Amino acid sequence: MIEKLEAIGTQALKDIQATSQLDALENVRISVLGKKGALSEVLKGLGSTSAEERPKIGAVANEWKRKIEDALTDRKTQLESSALQARLSSEKIDITLPSRMPHRGSLHVITQTIRRMNQIFSRLGFDVATGPEVETDFFNFEAVNMPKDHPARDMQDTFFISPSVVLRTHTSAVQMRALQTKEWPLRVICPGAVYRSDHDATHSPMFHQVEGLWVDRNVKMSDLKGVLEFIAKELFGSQTKIRLRPSYFPFVEPGAEVDVSCFNCKGKPQSSCRVCKGSGWLEILGAGMVHPRLFELAGKKSDGSYRYDPNEVSGFAFGMGVERIAMLLHEIPDLRKMFEGDSRLLQQF
Repeated sequence: MIEKLEAIGTQALKDIQATSQLDALENVRISVLGKKGALSEVLKGLGSTSAEERPKIGAVANEWKRKIEDALTDRKTQLESSALQARLSSEKIDITLPSRMPHRGSLHVITQTIRRMNQIFSRLGFDVATGPEVETDFFNFEAVNMPKDHPARDMQDTFFISPSVVLRTHTSAVQMRALQTKEWPLRVICPGAVYRSDHDATHSPMFHQVEGLWVDRNVKMSDLKGVLEFIAKELFGSQTKIRLRPSYFPFVEPGAEVDVSCFNCKGKPQSSCRVCKGSGWLEILGAGMVHPRLFELAGKKSDGSYRYDPNEVSGFAFGMGVERIAMLLHEIPDLRKMFEGDSRLLQQF
């Protein structure tokens, strides 16, 4: 029986070393050490041996079992290492190739446009003023010369939170807050989101405005034109021209619509121009001289005198839609695209 064990063990060690696959190695283990393996079959006859031979045979069997298990472990480690090296070689990555970096994000085109406009106005001495987007009826309408029965209220489709609280329809409310808290001379711009119940390719229920206010002694319409011409040239190029057309706004008198010469066809009307549609001009904002009534609504000082005496100071105001400016600068055909979050559009900015 000892000779059989020696023969089985010797052959098992040879088979283990000759094995080149992990599944074949497992078959060798089962064929030798399994419940029905060669070593187990021999040990089944151990009961028929004498009491003196039994310990000797058991010791030899255990020794061969240990040798076979050690050989199996070593060979398995070798085969696994070889398989790993082969896999690493076949799946090798060429680290010299340039990486494909994902888009890391950037400021939204609206934010970029507002910041650009803020920088331009700051060069003229304007400070940035902000105010609440949920506004009282007084600051949104009455304080800018639109009392409750004023027909101009119908010009704005307002979101009412309550009879006296609204989502602001313009940032003019911020101008009035500045008038009530600051002394003149006053130069502020008021960028921010505004809300109106309107939604199509050129209108959104939420959009952005930048409004400006300049109040000082002897401010004239020519000053307004000079400021607006400077802004237009900074935004659309040094060759840009502007024109003022009479218009009505309840908080300015006189009021004007302001156009800039088309930067695509250079102000030379062409029926094929996709930007100005052949007119040669693009409307960008409304403006005018501050209505004297606003100075009265700004309140009085402790001594009873007006904070802004209409007989002593004058001023101008203007307002423009940020989306309108962004669409013109970047030729974006549909305002809604700026709010859809489409990465194909946003990655361009």
